[in-house]
Amino acid sequence: MIFRQFVDEDLGCGSYLVGDTEAAAAVVVDPSFGIEQYLEAAAAAGVRIVRVLETHTHADHVSGHGRFALEHGVPTSIHPIAEPEYPYDALADGEIVEVGAVRIRVIHTPGHRPEHCAFVVDEQLALTGDSLFVGDAARPDLAVAAREGATELFHSLEKLAGLPDGVAVYPGHVAGSLCGTKMSPDRSTTIGKERSGNPALAFRDLQEFVLATATVATPRPPTTERVVGLNRGPWVALPEEPERVDDSGDATVLDVRPVADHLAGHVPGAINVPLDGGSFGTKAAFVVDADEPLALQARSPEEARAAARRLWAVGIFSARTYVVDAAATETLAEIDVAALKRLLDEDAVQLVDVREPYERDTGYVPGSRNVPYRLLRRSRGDALDATKPIVTICESGARAVIAASVLQSEGFDATAVAHGGVHDFPELVTFRRCGGAS
Repeated sequence: MIFRQFVDEDLGCGSYLVGDTEAAAAVVVDPSFGIEQYLEAAAAAGVRIVRVLETHTHADHVSGHGRFALEHGVPTSIHPIAEPEYPYDALADGEIVEVGAVRIRVIHTPGHRPEHCAFVVDEQLALTGDSLFVGDAARPDLAVAAREGATELFHSLEKLAGLPDGVAVYPGHVAGSLCGTKMSPDRSTTIGKERSGNPALAFRDLQEFVLATATVATPRPPTTERVVGLNRGPWVALPEEPERVDDSGDATVLDVRPVADHLAGHVPGAINVPLDGGSFGTKAAFVVDADEPLALQARSPEEARAAARRLWAVGIFSARTYVVDAAATETLAEIDVAALKRLLDEDAVQLVDVREPYERDTGYVPGSRNVPYRLLRRSRGDALDATKPIVTICESGARAVIAASVLQSEGFDATAVAHGGVHDFPELVTFRRCGGAS
């Protein structure tokens, strides 16, 4: 048996190559849009990819099943409840998919989505997709009502927990994905370890599990509906790479360079989401519209092309041009915590905490207003005073710079705490859910 795990570090997604070297055949489970990595691995192992197995219709990334079909004639198998609009082979609970001598058993595991399935390979490995994670379980609110999803997930986790202790678990996501809440960065585990240490498997009562899991604080993936539509609909082909231009024209400029470059100078009105900042695709999808014309500002053609590929992964195909040596005539100021405190004491600025509301429970700066960075462009800063300078702050500076660049593009006088964050502030308000502020 050949088995290979692939992890998309930007999105926290896991995918797998499973096959039989003697039969020279393999399948890919949950492929990303960048299918080249699987083709290269298959060629190196001397196998041919003969099928794509989808655990479910993904909401956070565009699947590569369309490219496999269009470019290589490879069919896709998925549970029929997914109701795909492309040709497919239906999977059924208990079915055995044979790849040479390798046997892959299908377990229908609804919860995250109604069609979700897990795959048990030779009774040794469980590819659990978006059901059981390392140290966590999938969120139940992306496809159906949260309580309905949680009820189905409880029973699906019981099925998986019933596998032998020694069965290795390889999930569809690791830390960094929005499809779970407290998942571990570890890339694999065992059924025995999860049964003894995963809080999601500790529940014996269905209603207790539903109450504990049906409320999800983390935001939904920003392109959920769009990506589900793309993955359920006709096959998505590989788009053309962006073209280098001298001027961005009327397109929205997405500056993918590091924060320091953006602060020092950028195309006027550019929004900064650094390619090297982690979760690039997800963050970009929160602050740009999937259909608006985009021009990338990059340090090199290679950086621009890498950014475009990560945008494709989340269903954004509108970045058709990029600039490298554009006139970077606009700067973005940064401020440290000490200087910020002085300005707040003088009531000279409005402070916007751009973290998620649940993060405020750990402490927030007195007098700050909470507007998550992902909502600022959509709201166009309507809740803010356009006549007063704004300072943005988050946990470490990354989201604060994105937020300040968004506000600056909307005409606000914005400054970011680019290095450091809320917990560097000398005095914080903390929130106790059972007793109010302290």
